[in-house]
Amino acid sequence: MMALHTWLLYTMVAFIAIASPGPAVLLAINNSVSYDLKATFFSSLGNAIGLFVLSSAAMLGLGVVLKTSLVLFLAFKILGACYLIYIGIKQFRALGSIFKQVDLGRHKSVAHYAKIFQKGFLVCITNPKPIIFFTALFPPFLNPEAPLLEQFFILTLTFMLLSFGTLMCYAFFAKRFKSWFLTHQRALWFNRVSGAIFIALGFGLLGLERK
Repeated sequence: MMALHTWLLYTMVAFIAIASPGPAVLLAINNSVSYDLKATFFSSLGNAIGLFVLSSAAMLGLGVVLKTSLVLFLAFKILGACYLIYIGIKQFRALGSIFKQVDLGRHKSVAHYAKIFQKGFLVCITNPKPIIFFTALFPPFLNPEAPLLEQFFILTLTFMLLSFGTLMCYAFFAKRFKSWFLTHQRALWFNRVSGAIFIALGFGLLGLERK
């Protein structure tokens, strides 16, 4: 088993990385304000599953490949940037209609939530930064003399739970202030600002260098 002090230190490092605003946080806030907390649940779940995929890829060596293969790194980087810019443009052009008050008791189709889940998953896995982050973060906390698979699940599930909980907290507080955005002018500005942030994150991803 992993030592308690090692796990606590890892948890603190992971929380600091997770709590810093990024595409997943912005998506969670956007879904909370635009729809409801259930929508954020599905997007956050998609993000968590994406983190598991990236963590597995890092453990299997994809992180090293991304560090050494310029072509693959550029492909991941461009794909992730284009997806974030696409979301940003779509949000920027929403013109406030997305903020019309919704009936929180209204049943939404499974396909709708499936798309929200898919968006959360795609926002996560199209970003090469988490893979490199996992590749850099795991080694200091792994004990090579202990079973690696067990440690992998402890580190990964801890990161997933922290990420999911943090995104839901962001969404909850955004939901509390949702009524402030119901006027057309405020909604319009929110759409433009959040859309611009998504676009900026996309271009920022293009500037990500292999370290």
